[in-house]
Order: sequence, then C-alpha cells, then structure tokens
Amino acid sequence: MLNQSTSLDLAFQALADPARRAMLERLSQGPASVSELAKPLQMSMPAVLQHLAVLEQAGLASSRKTGRVRSCELNAARLEDVQKWLNARRAEWEARFDRLAAYLNTLDEGNKNG
Repeated sequence: MLNQSTSLDLAFQALADPARRAMLERLSQGPASVSELAKPLQMSMPAVLQHLAVLEQAGLASSRKTGRVRSCELNAARLEDVQKWLNARRAEWEARFDRLAAYLNTLDEGNKNG
C-alpha cells in the first residue's frame, strides 16, 4: 500500500503543474518529440526537459532518443491508476451524500407529520 501511495503522490505532484498537464494533453494525441511538446510552452528547452523528467519519474510518460530526436509518449496505465483512485474517492463521497439526503428526507417528513 505504501508503494502505491508513493507512486500516486508522484503522479499528483506531476499533474499539479499546468505545463506538465499540457504536455500530457498533447501526448494523449500520440507520441511527440520534445520540440513538439515545447512549441506551445513559453519556457526554455532545459525547463521543458525538467518537466519531462518529472513526468517520467511519476511514470506518466516515457521518452527515448533516436539519433538527435527524443520522442515521448504517454503511459496511459499510470493515468488509469490515478483515475481508479479518484473513482474510489468519488464513490465514497456519493455514498455519504446519499446518506445525508436520506437523513434530510427523514427530518423533512418528520416536520411535515409533526
């Protein structure tokens, strides 16, 4: 459980940055070179490479170098792990809201009958 928690922490830390989310959004369309990822971002190439390193450490993306071009791609399985965690939290909160709604309905009916 601790290992899963650590990897989720890394994923959420990586997702916290808008530039990294933009890079992942682009990679969701298919593989891209680092130059393609950098093009819409207002930052230096070293900064882009640092962001890419964070995404790779979190397991959200991978890259490989072929000649002079570094190609990157999305690791959808890691995003599925994040989605599973979010869905579990959503289910917990929906159950809590359902219980609250049922309780409020009993109070409302008690006020109507009383």
